[in-house]
Amino acid sequence: MQKIYTVSQVNAYIRGLFEDDLLLYEIQIKGELSNVKYHSSGHIYFTVKDPRSQISGVMFASNAYSLSFRLEEGQSVVVTGRIGVYERDGRYQIYAREITREGAGLLFEKYEKLRRKLEDMGMFDPMYKRPIPKYIRVLGVVTAPTGAAVRDIIHVSLRRNPYLKILLYPAKVQGDGAAQSIVDGIRTLTREGPDVIIIGRGGGSIEDLWAFNEEIVAEAIFNCPIPIISGTGHETDTTIADWVADLRAPTPSAAAEMAVFDYSLFEEKLEDYWYALLEAMGRRIRLMREKAALYGERLSGLSPNKQLDLQRVKIKLLEERLQKGIERRIQDAQIRISGLEDGLSGGMEQRIMKTRQRFLLYSERLSGLSPYQTLSRGYTFTETEDGRPLKGISDVKTGENIKVFVRDGLIRAKVTGQEAAPKTVPEVPAHESDGKGGGPS
Repeated sequence: MQKIYTVSQVNAYIRGLFEDDLLLYEIQIKGELSNVKYHSSGHIYFTVKDPRSQISGVMFASNAYSLSFRLEEGQSVVVTGRIGVYERDGRYQIYAREITREGAGLLFEKYEKLRRKLEDMGMFDPMYKRPIPKYIRVLGVVTAPTGAAVRDIIHVSLRRNPYLKILLYPAKVQGDGAAQSIVDGIRTLTREGPDVIIIGRGGGSIEDLWAFNEEIVAEAIFNCPIPIISGTGHETDTTIADWVADLRAPTPSAAAEMAVFDYSLFEEKLEDYWYALLEAMGRRIRLMREKAALYGERLSGLSPNKQLDLQRVKIKLLEERLQKGIERRIQDAQIRISGLEDGLSGGMEQRIMKTRQRFLLYSERLSGLSPYQTLSRGYTFTETEDGRPLKGISDVKTGENIKVFVRDGLIRAKVTGQEAAPKTVPEVPAHESDGKGGGPS
C-alpha cells in the first residue's frame, strides 16, 4: 500500500532537495523588480520577473543595510542568493544576500564608489577650485571634432567675443580609449597655455558619458594648472568630471557662456569708465585750480614786496607820530620856558643870558670839531676798506683799497706805496678847553 505524507512532510522534503542542490544554493538571477515592500522589521519583500515568469524574494534586514540604493518598481537588478522553500506556504523563493543594478545600475554603483573615493581624497573640496578669469583671450576646448557640442561652443564663444582665439583638441569622447584621449587633450592644451579649458560633449546615457567618469580623467582635471570648466551632457547629467572641475556647466553652450566675456558689454563698460574718468578728472582739476588760486592769494600776501609796503606804511605812521610828538614836546617846552622867563627876576634873566652865551660858545667849538667842517676847509679823511681810520702808514699795505672822504663825496683809491714823515716836522699840540667858555689855551 502506498504511503501517505502530510503537507509539511512534502514541503520539508522539497526544502531538503533545494538545499542539497549546489546550483540553487548560490545563484544569481537577473530581472525586473515589482511588488517591492519595505517591512517595519527591516526586511524587504519583492518579486523578480521577466517577460515570461517571476519569482518571489526576500532580503533580510541583516543584508538589507548594505544596499547602496533603494529598491523601486521597474528596476533591472541582479539578485545574488539561494533558492529555498517557505514551508508554511509551500512556495519557493530566493533569499537575497546581495542586490545590484543590472547594466546602467552596475555603472551607477561604480560611479558612486569612485565618487565617494575621490570625495574622501578631497578632490571635490572648494579650496582647490581655481577661479575662472573674467577676461580671456585664448580658450582651449577638449571635445569631439564633430557634433552639436563643438558647434555650440564655437558659436557661443565667437558671438560673445569675435576676437577670441580658440584651441580645439579633437578628442574621442565615447567608447574604448575615450578617457585616455580626454587626458591627452588636457595635457596638450596645458602646454599651449590657454586662459581656460572647456571639456565636454553632448548628452547621452550613462554609458555614453562614462569616459568622463573615469578616474584618470578626474586626476588630469585636478592636476591641471589651468582652470577647467566641465560641460558634459544635459542639465540633469552629472559626471565625475563635473565634480572635480573648477566650474560645472549644465551644457557645453553654458560652459562657453561662463568662460567667454561679452565683448560688446565690455566696450560699453569701457565707455562708461571713460566718461566717469573724464568727469572725475574735471572735478579734480577744478578743485586744484581753486586751491591754487587760494594759495596764490595767500602767497601774494606773504611776498617781500607786500611786506616791504606794509613796513613802509608802518614806518610812515611812526614818523608822523614821532614828528607830532616832538612838536608837542617843543611846544610844551616853549610854553614852560616862556612862563619861567616871565616869572623870573632880573637876576634870573642874567643867569639865563649867561647860559645862552655859554651854549653858543660850546656850539661854535663843537662845530669846529666836526669832520664835515674840516672837510669843507680842504682837508680829507681817510679810512681802510673795512672802515678803520688811517692814523699812520702802518695801518695800510701797498695794494690795499682805501676810502678818501672829501667835502662833496668819497674817493676810492689804491695804495701804491708808503713814505715816512721827516723827523723835523713838529707835532701839533692838543688844544684843551679851560672849561670857562674861552678859546684855546
